[in-house]
Amino acid sequence: MSAPAADVLLEVEGAVATLTLNDTARRNVMTPELGDALRARVEALRERRDVRAVVLTGAGGAFSAGGDLKMLERLRKASFEEARTFMLDFYARYLSVLELPMPTVAAVDGPAIGAGLCVALACDFCVVGEDAKLALNFVQLGLHPGMGATYFVPWRAGAQAAAELLLTGRRFDGKEAVRLGLALEAAPAGGVLARARALATQIAGNAPLATHALKQRLAPDRAALRTALEEEARFQAESYGSADLGEGLAAASERRAPVFQGR
Repeated sequence: MSAPAADVLLEVEGAVATLTLNDTARRNVMTPELGDALRARVEALRERRDVRAVVLTGAGGAFSAGGDLKMLERLRKASFEEARTFMLDFYARYLSVLELPMPTVAAVDGPAIGAGLCVALACDFCVVGEDAKLALNFVQLGLHPGMGATYFVPWRAGAQAAAELLLTGRRFDGKEAVRLGLALEAAPAGGVLARARALATQIAGNAPLATHALKQRLAPDRAALRTALEEEARFQAESYGSADLGEGLAAASERRAPVFQGR
């Protein structure tokens, strides 16, 4: 089922488009439907010559609360191959932002958790709130990281910092994200979107052919990213069959610390 367009809002002002994740009731949790809506908006923007930069943000005080826990519960009942294939397609929905020819700026004001943070990192730039709640908390659920986490985090922050963030799953704020290289700059709460739009407007004033070519030159290594996504989908499919994931989801629902058994 395709998502209604209202799930991702599109606003164009001058040469800058703003895409807004708009499932505010669920803090923009990542569902296949929201991903479909984002991909549809991206497809509509790809050929627009009047748009020279794109800002991606979230409505309702959150960028994204991460993956939908109900979706993860359903995947526990899937076969290994069904789960692996599903995850690859799920990643593709959200990482469609990589297909935009014009530069992209993520405006992260509020929580960006797990796969939600990964989508922000897939943008060319990331402007964050100083006190934004950020985490790559996959392992705290008993789940291998996905959505390109094992590529984007070390690519931005370096291997050692990436390993620490991914293996602990700890929370950190926007100021630390800047220090680690995950974000370009941190802005006071309420000023993130304006700063991201200002950056996008500055970029949009430059020659579009040169800008598009430079974006391609600076882009992630697609072959390396594809390998990472394939490995993540495989390991996540294995995670869905584990008792640890069941315990992690139960603990999240019951707001308690998980007790993992390694099985």
